[in-house]
Parts: sequence; C-alpha cells; structure tokens
Amino acid sequence: MAVPHSFTTRLIAWQKVAGRHDLPWQNTRDPYRIWLSEIMLQQTQVATVIPYYQRFLASFPDVAALAAAPIEAVIEHWAGLGYYARARNLHRCAQQIVAVHAGKFPKTSEQLVELPGIGRSTAAAVAAFAFGQRAAILDGNVKRVLCRHFGIDGFPGVAPVDRALWQLAESLLPETDIEAYTQGLMDLGATLCTRGRPRCGYCPLAAECVACRDGRQGELPQAKPRKAVPERSSSFVLISDGQRLLLERRPPSGLWGGLLVPPEGEPAGVLARLGLQVTGQRELAPFKHVFTHFRLTLQPVLCEVATNQVCAEPGLEWVEIAKAADAGVPTPIRKLIRQVASAAD
Repeated sequence: MAVPHSFTTRLIAWQKVAGRHDLPWQNTRDPYRIWLSEIMLQQTQVATVIPYYQRFLASFPDVAALAAAPIEAVIEHWAGLGYYARARNLHRCAQQIVAVHAGKFPKTSEQLVELPGIGRSTAAAVAAFAFGQRAAILDGNVKRVLCRHFGIDGFPGVAPVDRALWQLAESLLPETDIEAYTQGLMDLGATLCTRGRPRCGYCPLAAECVACRDGRQGELPQAKPRKAVPERSSSFVLISDGQRLLLERRPPSGLWGGLLVPPEGEPAGVLARLGLQVTGQRELAPFKHVFTHFRLTLQPVLCEVATNQVCAEPGLEWVEIAKAADAGVPTPIRKLIRQVASAAD
C-alpha cells in the first residue's frame, strides 16, 4: 500500500479536531440532503445557504416530494439564492432519479455525474459523504488550496492546469477516512485558506505550503484574465392599483427563468400590450445589479392604474404589495418592490 501523503494525513487529523461538524447537512448519509446542500453551496456561502436549505427541506423533504412539486414552487423557494439554472436542474434531476432510478440515488460518482446539474466535483462529494466512495473533489476552494500548497502556476480555468489539478487531487486521495478528508478540504478552503487574508498561522499544512513559504498567497491561484464587463440596461414597469402589483412569470430558461418580475420593456409599449389605463406615472431611481458575466442597470417606472382592472394574458399575476417581495422574485426586483411598498405605506 502506498504511503499516505503528509498533506492528506495532516488534513484528516486537523478536520477531526478543528473542522466543521455541525452544519445542517452533516452527520447524515442521506444522499438527498447531501446533494441538495452541494448544489446550493455552488458559488454561494454557507451562511447564505443555511436558511434556504432548511426552508427547502421543510417543503420538499425527500427526492420524491421534490420531483412531484411544480417547477414554479421550486423556483420560488430558490428566489434570492441566485444562479437559477441550479434550481431548474435540481428539479429535473429529482424527476430523473424517481423515473429512472426508482427514487434511489446512484452510489458512484460515475453514475451521479450523468444526472442533470451534477458535475464531476459535486458527484464526488455526494458519493464520498453518502456512500463512502473514494472520489476527488475540485471546487473553487479546493483549487485554491492545492494551487497555494503545491505552488501551481497558471489560471485553473484553462485546460492544462485543470487537468494537472485533477491528477493531483486523485493522487492525494486516502485509502480510508474519505469523508474527513473531503470535508477537510472544504473546511480549509472556507475557513483558513480563504481568497483574501488567509489565516496561515492556523493552517495545519503551512509548514509545507509553497505559497506560505514564498509569500505568494495573493498570487496563487492565478486570477482569470480580466475582460471588460458588458453593460446592459432595461426598463421594468411596476404597475400598481394601490394595493397590488402586477407581476409576470418569466420563461423557464434564461435570466431569472421561472421567477416573477414586473413586465419588462418601455412603459408605453407594456401598457398598450396589457390594455391598462394609467392614472399616474413616475420614474424611480435606477440602480445597477452585477451578474457573473454582465452588469444590468434597472430603470424602474411606477405606473398607477385604477382598481379592478383585469389582464387576460397568461403568466400575469396581481400580488398584494405587502407580499410581493416574498412571492418568488429575484433579489434586484425585491429591492424595487420594497421601494413601492415604502411609498404605499
């Protein structure tokens, strides 16, 4: 048997003593709960995920309940968490597990990665935590730990560096304690080997870390080459009768897919399309929202209409102003709605 790498043995020992052990999705072998947490944690911090995770489980306690739920309900539970393709893939994955696998999660990372929305690293994490399979994870935190510790140059997103990191991750896998090792990688990247201000003095691996030795923590991993961020702008028409707001369900794919938002477009065109009579109109302060690949300037216009107006177009819903911010809307739209709610008080 190969001698365990000191990186691996030290990490396992540290995790058992100093790692995280009381997160809501820990101390279970339930693949549904583990999978749900892994999907929610993609590009999202633990503190943000915990309340969403708990509310989601309260409504969809198992994979069968999630598969049977309407996608609109799933999206509404995800509202505010961002990266909404995750929610759509989560629902598709649950339906596939029920239809193809009789409601049972596959037990290997090779099978799990074939399911919608489950990449190689997520599949490995679920397989390790739920079934004890030896499989390597390589999310953003782990890439940072490995690049710093072993002094790996180059942007991790390019193919040669990515391949090298996967090979290294595979070579470090322990024969036993795969759960502690996998959790240790996550914990180290999230709590000590952070992007800014890493706490090297507390790190169990600092003595052998190239970045710590050479003072290169700020250089490794190499940042993605910067590109100009595209700027977009769009008008949103907040139509109110004084008590309610008119919201429109977005198409299932694309930006904010499946969520409720005010009708988008120039006010005159929107109002003509909906056949509504306006009693008052004013522009609200525009503001920017930053997405992963672009910045959006939202230009809101509040249009007041008479009560009891009816809109026959499918996908339109009148929602009480006081409840609209919690009705399954994306974060920037929630800000707009709160402006209207404050004005109505």
